[in-house]
Amino acid sequence: MSNKIQQAREQVAQLTQQAYERAAQAGLLPADAQVNATIEIPKDASHGDYASSFAMAGAKAMKMAPRAIAQIIVDNLQLEGSYFQKAEIAGPGFLNFTLGAKWYGELLADADYGSNTEGNGEKVMVEFVSANPTGPMHMGNARGGVLGDTLANVLKRDGCSAWKEFYVNDAGNQINKFAVSINARYMQLILGEENFPFPEEGYHGDDIRQLAQDIYDRHGDSWKELPDQERLDRMAKYGLSVNIPRMEADLKRYGIVYDQWFFESELHNSGYVAQTVELLTQKGWTYEKDGALWLNTTQLLKKKFMAEGKTQEQVDKLDLKDDVLRRANGFYTYFAADIAYHRNKLEVRGFDKVINIWGADHHGHVARLQAALDGLGLDGSHRLVVVLMQLVNLMQDGKPVRMSKRSGKTIALHDLLDEISVDAARYFFNSRAATTPLDFDLDLAVRQDGENPVYYVQYAHARICSLLARLAEEGAVVPAAETVDAGVMTTPEELALMKALAQYPQEIHLAARDYDPSRINRYLVSLAGDFHRFYNACRIKGEEPAVLGARLKLADSVRQVLANGLNLLGVSAPEKM
Repeated sequence: MSNKIQQAREQVAQLTQQAYERAAQAGLLPADAQVNATIEIPKDASHGDYASSFAMAGAKAMKMAPRAIAQIIVDNLQLEGSYFQKAEIAGPGFLNFTLGAKWYGELLADADYGSNTEGNGEKVMVEFVSANPTGPMHMGNARGGVLGDTLANVLKRDGCSAWKEFYVNDAGNQINKFAVSINARYMQLILGEENFPFPEEGYHGDDIRQLAQDIYDRHGDSWKELPDQERLDRMAKYGLSVNIPRMEADLKRYGIVYDQWFFESELHNSGYVAQTVELLTQKGWTYEKDGALWLNTTQLLKKKFMAEGKTQEQVDKLDLKDDVLRRANGFYTYFAADIAYHRNKLEVRGFDKVINIWGADHHGHVARLQAALDGLGLDGSHRLVVVLMQLVNLMQDGKPVRMSKRSGKTIALHDLLDEISVDAARYFFNSRAATTPLDFDLDLAVRQDGENPVYYVQYAHARICSLLARLAEEGAVVPAAETVDAGVMTTPEELALMKALAQYPQEIHLAARDYDPSRINRYLVSLAGDFHRFYNACRIKGEEPAVLGARLKLADSVRQVLANGLNLLGVSAPEKM
């Protein structure tokens, strides 16, 4: 669907300018006036569909009263063959344009609903979830999963070349802690819990106990005799071999399939982390202190903030600190690996832009990583976008749900999907912008009525499918677009529904531009409401053929947009409910 709203807006500007030029040529208005008019969509449909401020914006340059200019413009407008049936003067001199049958007809004739070209083929990676493979995924991962997946779908629909990636943190401190935790539970099975202390900083979940039990069931106490490091390496390897496929399976159940799972260990094993740190050193951004290698993050951030318009005084007030890249023991930090990973995204794989979905607790890391990429000459300040996601509060009976029945810890994604449908989970987790906290109402998510927004939208789709099937049985099929006379649809409900349809491409573009796919949720609820109002006000069955055909085509167009929008969200569009 092409952007009919933008096309109409551009035509208002064109028609108005042409009318002005005709009037100037006739000596009715001063020639060569430069007018910067705004074109708005009035909230009140009785004020027309588009309002131009041309007369008011040009009053000073033309030294005339706005309403006098407006009258001359209206007198010189040529609307024949345009999208508009009339133009009227309102208030201090607004030019109010009302859409006509040509625009509505082209709208219904557009078969590709919401396929934009605004993205211009930009190569974009969306990295999301990227949960540590040391335990089950939780509610934050569930929200980040649907947010990232839907955002990638929206970007693709807006004309970008979108790529979905999961970054597996299978190296570093958390993996060592993972191995130590499994080892402690394994040794406790052999020696007794009272005879082998569990590390205070270890992972306490039941999943760790289960991994240790699995190892014991397979190998008995034979691993107890292995050298400590070899035993820990085996523990980590086994734990990851169980957890990563489990994560992949949980995400597939949730409707998420990645283009790539990228492993942190590959960056270390290939020497790419060391090479990236060496490159930063060559560019003069590192120094040694206390046996460790540090990144001069302070200077990189100062340079970044000054380029963004901050004053020296503002920058000096910031509490800037440097970061360790390589510890005194020779191990590279997570930050060093993160810089290398993002260098790989931008430099090796050539993404124009990379978008990360992170929890809000990572906000302090954003500018530091962007600045480090700037230091590598990769323009991280513009090419790395981080969407910071606020917390989820699970609610039931009006109260927060804090505990999982199984583990006594935070509710895992697989626990949630045992309670509610994937459709409800995906819809609700995407129902608010990432920047706002989300209250997930479990009671509402399972309701089978119009109070549940996903049910409300799906019901609108199913209602249309049932309507079309019933009428098809009676011989009334959806007509070809070129045979439809959109001019027979004149009720407020019909016009409102067609204008709502036209909004879909713009909603996709705004969702992509603002990295806010929740716009699609809100749009679908609004469109479903417009359809229900149309359905209740405008009879289809039994109407004379031109009206019946036009309304059938309109209903089918709404069905298609609802299906397309739900598909972007990863939510099913049932034909029966």
